[in-house]
Amino acid sequence: MDEYYMGLAISLARKGIGKVNPNPMVGAVIVKDNKIVGTGYHEKYGGKHAEINAIENSKERLNGSTMYVNLEPCSHFGKTPPCVDKIIESKINKVVIASVDPNPLVQGNGVKKLRDAGIEVKVGVLDEENKKLNEVFLKYIKNKKPFVVMKVAMSLDGKIATTTGQSKWISCDESRRYVHKLRSEVMSILVGINTVIKDNPMLDCRLENGKNPIRIIVDTTLKIPIDSKIVSSAKSIRTIVVTTKHANRNVMKLLEDKGVEILTVNLKNNLVDLKEMINKLGELNIDSILIEGGSSLNFSAVNENIVDKIQVYLAPIILGGESSKTPIGGQGVDDIKEAFKLHKLEYKQVGSDILIEGYLKGSDD
Repeated sequence: MDEYYMGLAISLARKGIGKVNPNPMVGAVIVKDNKIVGTGYHEKYGGKHAEINAIENSKERLNGSTMYVNLEPCSHFGKTPPCVDKIIESKINKVVIASVDPNPLVQGNGVKKLRDAGIEVKVGVLDEENKKLNEVFLKYIKNKKPFVVMKVAMSLDGKIATTTGQSKWISCDESRRYVHKLRSEVMSILVGINTVIKDNPMLDCRLENGKNPIRIIVDTTLKIPIDSKIVSSAKSIRTIVVTTKHANRNVMKLLEDKGVEILTVNLKNNLVDLKEMINKLGELNIDSILIEGGSSLNFSAVNENIVDKIQVYLAPIILGGESSKTPIGGQGVDDIKEAFKLHKLEYKQVGSDILIEGYLKGSDD
């Protein structure tokens, strides 16, 4: 039954996706006499934690009960008081935990405090399932670097556009809705300047009740058009343009007056230093990035080892054309042995497309 109730806690935790960043998604279930008497989840950043919500949602005395929670209860004062204190005060008898919290402020301290208070603690139930759910948090809390997902949509023969540059739409309606759901779940979306110039996108989330991601534009020489949709809407949707210290100061000021945030980094091979960019975005409390770039940016991101996960939407169409672009451009690799390798592959059908998802071996931890 431990796995059953922990599964419920993890399902509750998922309700916080896209709303609690950069905090983890956490759910809690309280069971007494084989009956669920309280449930809760972390609903929004800065709000009450799952354990507190579960306790407050219970209408019964909790002495002799068991709490199932997918992440170790906190033992320190943050935006809210320590959850372990409330658990101890509630006379809960046992706490079952999926994973120890890697946050140095918690990491084992919550478990110790509970045990010191005479509460039985069991750790490791559905640990892998919880780590998959909270992969963004687990990377960010360890090294303050965003978790990066690269999304590409391509034809069966590996093209992202026709010979004339047409790319709308390679993927099906269901895939595009799936991507907008992902935009709502991550904290930010990143594209290169060529995508902005060519497509003039909004890079927003078009789902009802969806959350717009922070828009990040990689623009080495500040070529972004002042009248673009991105710049025109920067005061209503947070927008960051990443450029270099050598870019035109007057253009920087003009963009800032329009509401654009300017993030400057060093040059690397005459382009924005992507690793430095990732570090600085992490310092801005951005815990996750969805890359929807063109082929050049995609190659640079993979080559610089900043990508954690890749999503490929494979459409059942064939475009052909030697000059048609592929998802990963750039200089490529010279030898098959140098190929970028994916592991932990998963496949599913999304509408008429096949979604292939995997993790990039060698990405920065």
